[in-house]
Amino acid sequence: MGDDFIIKDGFRMYHGKKVPGFPGHPHRGFETITVVRHGLVDHADSLGAAGRYGNGDVQWMTAGKGVQHSEMFPLMSQSEENPLELFQVWLNLPKKDKMVEPHFKMLWREDIPNLKFDKDKVLVELIAGSWGEQQAVLPPPDSWAFPKENEVLVVNIKMEPHSTISLPKSSVGVNRSLFFYEGDALTINEQSFESYSGFFLDPSMETKLTSHDKPASLFLLQGKPIDEQVMQYGPFVMNTKEEIKQAFDDYHETQFGGWPWERYDQVHARSKKRFAKHADGTEEIKEV
Repeated sequence: MGDDFIIKDGFRMYHGKKVPGFPGHPHRGFETITVVRHGLVDHADSLGAAGRYGNGDVQWMTAGKGVQHSEMFPLMSQSEENPLELFQVWLNLPKKDKMVEPHFKMLWREDIPNLKFDKDKVLVELIAGSWGEQQAVLPPPDSWAFPKENEVLVVNIKMEPHSTISLPKSSVGVNRSLFFYEGDALTINEQSFESYSGFFLDPSMETKLTSHDKPASLFLLQGKPIDEQVMQYGPFVMNTKEEIKQAFDDYHETQFGGWPWERYDQVHARSKKRFAKHADGTEEIKEV
């Protein structure tokens, strides 16, 4: 049903034939930040790394010079539905870092700072960056988000009805986007909007958010522009057409290390709990 190189039926997408998800596919030149709100994701990649994460966990993967990975959605229950909801953010790498070594890091839900405001009626999940004196878990070392001066901020905000929060200010020229994805209405300063709306905000100005009669959920992205030419085709994000062509040539020649797993739609055993096995053999296991 299509892949990331060919537009078929008006879209690019991978599909698992037995289990839903995205079977093995390549990336180069950028990062993926996968924020799983509900459900689980099984990871496997061409470096031999693997993992299972979800229900509030975040995986941050630096594709760098090239990696294949799969993202499958395991059917843990055989008698009930297996819902999944996630955001995946593509964060560009500057030219000087596009060919760094691939790397992935887990931000487990237990380690993500949860900040409370307005008498505990507002919850801010601090995925990347800083909010006041609070700091998120450090991103991978080659990420555009790693230097503090790039002012990258990724947060998920959950507001109870009739609650308010003011966003922290950032420097002039920093990009800030806000996505209102759950709720009935939201007031930004003096203007009200319906749900499923997106906004570009000036982070140097005071911004006050107020929920209405239902709980509201918002996703905020912010960062200093890299300010370089972007050339993107399918799963590759580079600076020039020549670099895109080279990415295709390299992938066809090397498969970015090949695929060490039995299946391209690799799914881990139902008995597995949340875990991460890194390319260096280090393993993290979560009991719940």
